[in-house]
Formats: sequence, structure tokens, C-alpha cells
Amino acid sequence: MSPRRASVNEELRRRSRERLLQATVDLVGERGFEATTLGDIADRAGSARGLISYYFPGKRQLFQSAVHRLMHLTLDEALERSPQPQGPHAGRESLARAIDAILGLAADRPVLMRAHMAGILQQEGFVQCPEQQRLALLLRETVKRYGSADPDTDYPLLRALLMGAVVAVLLPGAPMPASRLRGELFARYGLEWHLGVPLAETSPAAVRQPPAQQPPVSLRLPSPQPGGAQQHEPREGAQAAREA
Repeated sequence: MSPRRASVNEELRRRSRERLLQATVDLVGERGFEATTLGDIADRAGSARGLISYYFPGKRQLFQSAVHRLMHLTLDEALERSPQPQGPHAGRESLARAIDAILGLAADRPVLMRAHMAGILQQEGFVQCPEQQRLALLLRETVKRYGSADPDTDYPLLRALLMGAVVAVLLPGAPMPASRLRGELFARYGLEWHLGVPLAETSPAAVRQPPAQQPPVSLRLPSPQPGGAQQHEPREGAQAAREA
């Protein structure tokens, strides 16, 4: 019996790694990060426990890679969905789809995404893995398609804004509606509400038309005030801008 070709072995390794990543997001989504063991993941993936350490230094690294893979697949599916964005506003549609894809993950998989954000804030921070690099490349390309003249600067800003929005959606005890955060992000980038995949929980008017006592500029604040504090009146906002 002749030995398998290198390409066949590489494909088998890729599939084995993919099974481990998929099993990780499934189990953590069901049980939480702490309640999920490496043995559980190996059993769900149909792999030997030792295979995990072959691919990943530890559980935290495995988990971050698994979530980055999920985010990449979700974002890629959203960007490739038919009909494909075309014409002069195609970049705006792509950015809207990217925002909605990430906010959708926070709404649909809260246990998983909350554990992911908590893990990123640990000392290890971002895990530089192939999955994270693919996600970064896709977001950078989305920013470039949107029309950024400096995607290397604008991509990290978009990433930070999306991370902040996910944290706000999932904040225990004081979550913000995803629709409100969507409105903030869309206003910042000048996107119309009908672009992307509008959330069903609210109407466009509920977000796009601020109350009379709030100036429209308040929609362009980089992040909501903690604890749901009231926005400043227009006079105070103008004074703060002059002082800055």
C-alpha cells in the first residue's frame, strides 16, 4: 500500500482541525466556557484528546480560534449573499452587512459571544491564529470597499466599534438594544437603515428619528454613555466641543 500524498494528509488535518473548532463553539454555546472541557470537545469532534494539544496550546486559544472562525464564516456568508452589492453604493451595502452580521451573532449566540469577549480581555488578548487573520482580512477588505483611503487605520477602528457594540448588547444587568447600537454605527458611517439586514425588533423610525430633546449629533458619539445616562442638551454639547 503506497503512502498517502502530502496533499491528502494536509486535507485530513484541516478537516480534523475544523471538527474541533466546530465542536468548541457548539459546546461552549450550550454549556458555557468553564463547563466545557477539552475532553468534551474531543468527544464531540470524534477526535483523540491529544490531537487538541497538537493544534492548540490550550483551551483558551482553541476557543478564540473557534469563535474567530465562526465570525469569519458568518461575515463571509453575509457579504456573499445574493444579490451581490453592485454599483456606486456597493461598499456601503457591504459595510452594513458586516455590522449586521456581527451584531446578529451577539443577539443569536449570547453565551458564546460573552465568553469570547471576556476571554479577549484576559492577559493573552487576541490569539494570532489563521482564523483571526482571515477575519481581519475580510473586515479590512470591507472597509476598503466602503471607500476608506487608509484601511490600515480605519479597520482597527471598525473592529473596536464592533467589539464595543457586542459588549454593550451582552452587558449583564444593563444591556443595550442591538437596534439602537445599529443606529449609532449606521449614523457614524452614513448608512441608510434599509441597507444590510435590518433588525426586526424595531422600526427604522424608532432609531433614525431621535426625540426632539436630543440633537441629531448625539447619534455620532463613539459609544453610549454607561448606565444609560441622559445625553447632554445641545448647548452643553457645543460648549464641550469648543473646550476640546
